[in-house]
Amino acid sequence: MAPPLSYVASAEERYGDVLGRINNIHAPFASKMDWELHPLVREALGLSYSNSVQLNAIIDAKLPGRPKFTHSEVVVGGEAFELYSRNIIECVRALFGDTDFAPYLFVIPERHYADQDKTIRLYHNMHTGKWWWNMQKQVEANNPGATIIPILLSSDKTQLTMFGNKSAYPVYMTIGNIPKEIRRKPSRRAYILLAYLPTSRLTHIKNKAARRRTLANLFHTCLSFITAPLRTAGIDGISIASGDGVTRRGHPIVACYIGDYSEQLLVTCVKTGLCPTGTVKYKDGESTCGARSLEAILDALDRLEEGGTVYTQACKEAGIKPVVHPFWQELPYTNIFLSITSDVLHQLYQGTIKHPIEWLKEACGEAELDARCRRLPPNHNIRLFMKGVSNLNRVTGREHDQISRFLLGIIVDAVRGILDFKSIFVDLGIRTDFNLPELHRCEHYSPDIKLFGTSDNYNTEYTERLHIDLAKDAYRATNRKDEFSQMTLWLERKEKIQRHHKFIEWKRNGSPLPPIVETLHPGIIYERKLTMPKHPTHKAVKFTTLETAYGAPFFRDALSRYIVQLTDPSLTLNQIEHEANSFDVPFNSLPVFQRVKFSTSDTYANNGPTDSIVDSIHVQPQKILKNGDQIPARFDTALVNIGIGGKTGISGYRIAQVKVTILPPNIVPPKYLAYVEWFSAFKPQPERYHSMYKVSRSIKNGDCLASIIPFGPVAPVSCKSHTVLDECPTFFANPWTDRHVYATLY
Repeated sequence: MAPPLSYVASAEERYGDVLGRINNIHAPFASKMDWELHPLVREALGLSYSNSVQLNAIIDAKLPGRPKFTHSEVVVGGEAFELYSRNIIECVRALFGDTDFAPYLFVIPERHYADQDKTIRLYHNMHTGKWWWNMQKQVEANNPGATIIPILLSSDKTQLTMFGNKSAYPVYMTIGNIPKEIRRKPSRRAYILLAYLPTSRLTHIKNKAARRRTLANLFHTCLSFITAPLRTAGIDGISIASGDGVTRRGHPIVACYIGDYSEQLLVTCVKTGLCPTGTVKYKDGESTCGARSLEAILDALDRLEEGGTVYTQACKEAGIKPVVHPFWQELPYTNIFLSITSDVLHQLYQGTIKHPIEWLKEACGEAELDARCRRLPPNHNIRLFMKGVSNLNRVTGREHDQISRFLLGIIVDAVRGILDFKSIFVDLGIRTDFNLPELHRCEHYSPDIKLFGTSDNYNTEYTERLHIDLAKDAYRATNRKDEFSQMTLWLERKEKIQRHHKFIEWKRNGSPLPPIVETLHPGIIYERKLTMPKHPTHKAVKFTTLETAYGAPFFRDALSRYIVQLTDPSLTLNQIEHEANSFDVPFNSLPVFQRVKFSTSDTYANNGPTDSIVDSIHVQPQKILKNGDQIPARFDTALVNIGIGGKTGISGYRIAQVKVTILPPNIVPPKYLAYVEWFSAFKPQPERYHSMYKVSRSIKNGDCLASIIPFGPVAPVSCKSHTVLDECPTFFANPWTDRHVYATLY
């Protein structure tokens, strides 16, 4: 599918051609100093420009960049509105042709499986979803050799000022050919600001219904103008070059529209309270959501010329509002109702999670809920809310994300999962129904993932972050008058400077070809790697201190067993114990580390692991500050591969509490060792009602089982966060703390 058509110059070579092939790599600037020096000293040094006006003139006239913004007037209801937008086809070319993305671009759909029998399908980036596969078939039927370019659009109004009513209505776009691991990083510039929509509130229209109708028509008129080039390009295709110089015939097609619930209703022309994706029907207390008939809706939209009354009635019967020419009406291959994607930020973190928190306050009581929060043991990827969660104000999406990682664990004796515990709140009289759009949307996550890949492909969290760079910062650079013309110009210049900086670095590095990235085997899950400090926290800690302050009473015995077994691996357990009893460790102190960092690759990345520091394991005894304050001891737990664990699944894994991490002498390989106390092995299946594994400390003759390894219903008053691991008899292994633990335990 989609074979390359030909080869042209790479993106960097084409950029150099625009500037002119000259020896000065900083051109159109006279020299490196001319390019990098601060404007205040340029005139004294006789540079090519002496003020910002002359500098901007060079940038505007001589530096190529991403597509320019154009100022247009859109007329709706006899009133003209200002629209600042870019050519969407040129934006597609800019993203697809970026050299930074060339080694990673997806150009054909793929099916990935977790098993050799191909019975368990894997979904991650967009090219692994069913939408791309089906679209390739449809387009190929008429245009063999097509390359699908999935377009993701997103819009959201945002405030520009802390006070007053200045706002912007940006529309962003990206393409699904770029991996989500790149798209979610603002610094990679994988999103383009496509337009600023008019922000008029039409307050002169006094009738609220008429005002809402006009605002909807204005939105769709603007989007129709912006997306108009896709009507022919999606069918016939366009010649498009990637950053490595390979040209293909690309078919840009709107695949996803990313937005919060109100934006989804505006895009689909569906009434408030309804599902923007399908029609919900209730029977015997159960609800089912059937797909909307795009054909019936398009037939209703075609009846506009029959008059307002007929058109309104036809749209009502089809289940939409009577918007004049929705922008998606003439887009090829686009079913806008399937394009509306689930939104983790607004629908889960800011929507679904906030409801059970409020219900649990009534079910358990705020004091009990907060008490359980304070008694969670500290660990990496878990934020402790030591003051509880009941009194939090203006909770952000990130805080709801952090709360959701442990919420089920602290109330597991009271309720189960978000989709299973509804009846409990009805029985308690906390809720009478659950007709909430956020809860209903949970039904669409599985279909959305199968269509477009995992939900981090289309999360509004990323586009919300773009408001800072592409709206708020741009506004601050203006004089607050006729701001949008200044904002767009400021953004164009900023993009040109960034692009030229990248070109100069490319020239300085000898004009290298784009790197070739080997596509890794689908379904492989990469393990965590340890990143140790260069120097230990303490150079020499005596064994007696390890046994008392670090809570490792059997450290000397465990180390003896480890050395004996390392010396002769053929010994049986009884022989190891016998030899260890008479073994004399030839030293009595060791260098100790109190923090171990994790360098983790993306669990589901397909184009190479992207290492990032996730967090740290803390291994530190109680500390008394100079003012007398005490910092409690902290010894984190870890999921340990005992040597037979695979990439996924619980087999071969045990949970252990890390009490000491040491740098042994050269006589004891490997380089790093840890003294751990074990928890019981995992049962074959998790607990029935909440899918968590129950474990307890491994005890023998009243003592915790420990080794040296290479590298209740009501919260008790006496139990604290730093003592809970010692005082509680059983624990639940939580698979939802992060994606890596989920891949192993769930």
